Amino acid sequence: MASSSSEEMSKKKMKVSVGCWLRERRVRDIVREKRRLVEVPYNATLSSTVNALLANNVVAVPVAAPPGRYIGAGGSMILESDPATGAVRKQYIGIITMLDVLVHIAGDEPVGADCEVDLDRTMASPVSSVIGHSLEGLTLWSLNPNTSILDCMETFSKGVHWALVPVESQADDEIAVELVKASPGYRMLTQMDFLSFLQANMNELKDITIHSVGELEVVNKNVFAITKNTKVIDAIRSMRSYSLGTIPVISADASDDSGEETILQDGRGRSLIDAFSIIDLQSCSIAQLQSMLNVTVMELKERVSEITASTAGTVEKQSQKLITCHSETTLAEVITEAALAHVHRVWVVDEQGLLRGFVSLTDILGAIRNKALASENELQDVPATEPAI
Repeated sequence: MASSSSEEMSKKKMKVSVGCWLRERRVRDIVREKRRLVEVPYNATLSSTVNALLANNVVAVPVAAPPGRYIGAGGSMILESDPATGAVRKQYIGIITMLDVLVHIAGDEPVGADCEVDLDRTMASPVSSVIGHSLEGLTLWSLNPNTSILDCMETFSKGVHWALVPVESQADDEIAVELVKASPGYRMLTQMDFLSFLQANMNELKDITIHSVGELEVVNKNVFAITKNTKVIDAIRSMRSYSLGTIPVISADASDDSGEETILQDGRGRSLIDAFSIIDLQSCSIAQLQSMLNVTVMELKERVSEITASTAGTVEKQSQKLITCHSETTLAEVITEAALAHVHRVWVVDEQGLLRGFVSLTDILGAIRNKALASENELQDVPATEPAI
């Protein structure tokens, strides 16, 4: 009995080491090596903003404005100060994403409506007028660099994709989220940064990541999908409605040929062909984008592949790979595949290749954090010393 109790206590202590390890690491450990913050001014045109996204190989950038002119997204007041004098130089008023740009291009027309987009006029709009077109742009987060990784994971496990981290912080306490902040500079922290950090330290998380995504209940079974015949402009409008950055492409069945196709469909049990992402359009120039809005998503994928091949060696283009797994796949495998392919969603399929759900980075971060906290709670029930025989 004593041996059995000792073995149980040993296992519990081993599990809690994940939580302790995550508490000991700080946000600054992730952003320390990140490059200088890429940003755009509030009066930049959408065209120049897209060029900045493309040139820097990113899908989101903060928007900077003179201090005091705007209310920051979500009521935030994130300021950049002069490192020598401390005088405030600029205020970050929001995040602009490629999805915001595409939503603006799609306009307010309903899904399925025919319209011609005047892309030249649309892309001349100031970027400040486009902030908040997607749900993610309505808030702007700042995280204290002294915050523990475990505490910070709570914010990112609730669907936050980006946050600014000051290079210097006057606060020594571990405040996770700060709405009012001034610093001589910032770094951008993303969900993908978290995933890469976890992937690089997989051995520390093996007590959790050894379990399958099915066991950990991280498979989201509510899957909106589009068919391969969906036009790009309709896909963008559908993604706007549900703030989706990526959407699976499924095979069309007989009912889809009736002329009354619903753009967004339940993808469960349908054959998964590909995935359509905002990154697919980021490889396109403004002129190329104009000609691709009214083609099908699969035609777009083919054209983007041709563009990527023709510009290889001159500009590094992002391309989204279709990454799949099964419900029996371990979380460690999913994290590795997602990090290497740089995707935010891994699609869960069955043995026949039929779509059953997806695992998002939000799901992954939430599962690891919850398991780490649960193991700490279990330790509270473990006696300080082993019981007597």
